[in-house]
Amino acid sequence: MKLNELSDNPGARRRSKRVGRGIGSGKGKTSGHGVKGQKARSGVAIKGFEGGQMPIYRRLPKRGFNNIHRRQYQEINLDGLQQALDDGKLDAAKPIDAAALVEAGVVRRARDGIRLLGRGQLNAKVTIEVAGATRSAIAAVEAAGGSVTVMAGKSSEEAAGSTTAEG
Repeated sequence: MKLNELSDNPGARRRSKRVGRGIGSGKGKTSGHGVKGQKARSGVAIKGFEGGQMPIYRRLPKRGFNNIHRRQYQEINLDGLQQALDDGKLDAAKPIDAAALVEAGVVRRARDGIRLLGRGQLNAKVTIEVAGATRSAIAAVEAAGGSVTVMAGKSSEEAAGSTTAEG
């Protein structure tokens, strides 16, 4: 094979459609833009525009509250934990915490902590340190002979007490 024999696969490169070259081309006159109006012009961005009428996203009332300080926990189920133990990514003899889960590749990032959920079954005796866990998950880990330590954070009573006004 020589450099002058190199070529693309048949049909790999298509010629661009030449528009505005007469009615016989099939793309003459309006060049595929239909007829007249705002959308036939270039530089149009009218995502929520309703012809001057107040758009629906401004007519409808705003509801709810988006707490920017909320804690975002990374969730992991018991079956995912058991799979990581079976694959040899985690060592059952060592305590399992957020750093160990990230290092093993079970979760990508810990965010504000790991929350253990109860789907699946756990067979290994493990010690787990997490930011939160469901009752079913704790019961399943203890049934397998392990233990779950929920790290001390702001409890729900403290959080509720700090928002109430006294007096």
